[in-house]
Amino acid sequence: MVSQIINPPAKILLVDDREDNLMSMESLLQPAGYQLVKATSGKQALKVLLNQIDFALILMDVQMPNLNGFETALLIYEREKLRDIPIIFITAHNQEEAQVFKGYKIGAVDYIYKPVNPDLLRAKVSVFIDLYQQKRLLKLQEQRLSIINNNLEAEVKERIQSEEKVRNLNLQLIHNIDKLEEANKELDRVAFMASHDLQEPLRKILMFNDRLFEQLKETLNEESISYINRIRLTATRLQQLIKDIMTFSKISAEKGEFVSCDCGKLLIETLNEMGDIIKEKNAQIKIDVLPELFGNPNLFRPLFFNLINNALKYSKKNVPPEIKIYAERHSALSPETELKNTDKYHRIFIEDNGIGFEQKYSDQIFMMFKRLHHKNEYEGTGIGLALCKKIIEEHNGFITAKSAPGEGSTFIISIPVKEPAPQLETASSLKNN
Repeated sequence: MVSQIINPPAKILLVDDREDNLMSMESLLQPAGYQLVKATSGKQALKVLLNQIDFALILMDVQMPNLNGFETALLIYEREKLRDIPIIFITAHNQEEAQVFKGYKIGAVDYIYKPVNPDLLRAKVSVFIDLYQQKRLLKLQEQRLSIINNNLEAEVKERIQSEEKVRNLNLQLIHNIDKLEEANKELDRVAFMASHDLQEPLRKILMFNDRLFEQLKETLNEESISYINRIRLTATRLQQLIKDIMTFSKISAEKGEFVSCDCGKLLIETLNEMGDIIKEKNAQIKIDVLPELFGNPNLFRPLFFNLINNALKYSKKNVPPEIKIYAERHSALSPETELKNTDKYHRIFIEDNGIGFEQKYSDQIFMMFKRLHHKNEYEGTGIGLALCKKIIEEHNGFITAKSAPGEGSTFIISIPVKEPAPQLETASSLKNN
């Protein structure tokens, strides 16, 4: 598994001689989570850049006293370490070709014209921030690949002297693959530990937030109460995200012994744990006879939990959820099964009457952090279905979904059937004959 690299908040330098303009840009960009640094003159901007060079973008007004935007940009780009920072000029000289040409000649990447269109500003900033983040990730990967490549080249040079050394190198390369796989698992463990360590300070944030509210609630106005509630909501979402990341990271490490699992029993246990939300949603859940599967029961439980929770979450408004869970054995070859070592699968269907989704998204929904709806519409972290996919793959199976808007969804999990030993199969055949 390739571990995920978490990007820190992108830094943006805002340069304008008017405080009201800075405050306006700050209010437009701050909700996106950017780290904003403000400068009220070109000179102050240069001072900031003497100590900080890790900016993803500079938004700079052209018309400033003493040192205007163009002059400031020329001085910025004199430093080699600052030449890759894109600059967007903000100007009132709308579409004047001489001004536009001058800015581009200096090195500007774009213009925004006053009065500033908020949507346009956010869109343009988002594009350049995305490019910055992608470039940063590519650079990190390039550095890692360069180190690995240099190490491999050194090993090749050391072993190229004889055929015996070449054979040893081949063995070493195979060993390196195992080490890389182990390194990936170690990265998963590191991600798990990091998420674990984040829980304690987050619990303290929630605790102190609640204490603050209790002490001051009689004196707070509605706006202040709203801020405190938003702190709690955001911290709670982060807490759930950390929990989901920990669960996701544990899957590769969860190498418990595979045994014969009574899926019906595991499902009932899961539904009992979800009793409150099922009651709250007034949901009806019908369960058919489910097969015994060969696998890890500690992984099947979160699998059932996330699929059922997904069906409850995306139910229609004012319509009680109806969920049907049934199974069948499948033997026909299909594009998915041809990739496996066997063509015999137990298939479990989780069918609901929820809001559904367009079938073209049936693969994307299993991607990490992929959401088809805004987080304000439906709560969640975007990890649940990715977790289900990973659990199924750990069992050499696969998961698919069928849906249509307004017509509910059906999730199908397919797990290979564990065949009985040859002698038992023969005995069974003789008995049936």
